[in-house]
Amino acid sequence: MKILVVDDSSTMRRILVNCLAKMNMSNVAQAGDGVEAMKVLSEQGPFDLCLTDWNMPNMNGLDLLKQIKADPKYQAMPVVMVTTEAEKERIVEAVRCGAVNYIVKRFTPEILQEKLKAFINAGAAA
Repeated sequence: MKILVVDDSSTMRRILVNCLAKMNMSNVAQAGDGVEAMKVLSEQGPFDLCLTDWNMPNMNGLDLLKQIKADPKYQAMPVVMVTTEAEKERIVEAVRCGAVNYIVKRFTPEILQEKLKAFINAGAAA
């Protein structure tokens, strides 16, 4: 399973990569914002899953999500928001724009694994 992790915090990217590694997923690319993520997608895509923060410079996660879902090459890729934005309105907006799940930061590895279980199983079956 090939995963793209997008977050402007290198520490958060490292945490996510480490959590994914513990779930036996090591085929992970990283980007520091939505602009960089689109570049990584065009150069290294396709990906099986994208985990993205909401609040980032240059292009935020919601705009990245909208661009991914508007592009026929990437629109089938599941996108999970991993963010501090915990308000119900934000969650609804992300889902409305195409996010398949939503993880609020200060999560545990177990929460991440639970939220990603369906995608991991689908990737393993493919």
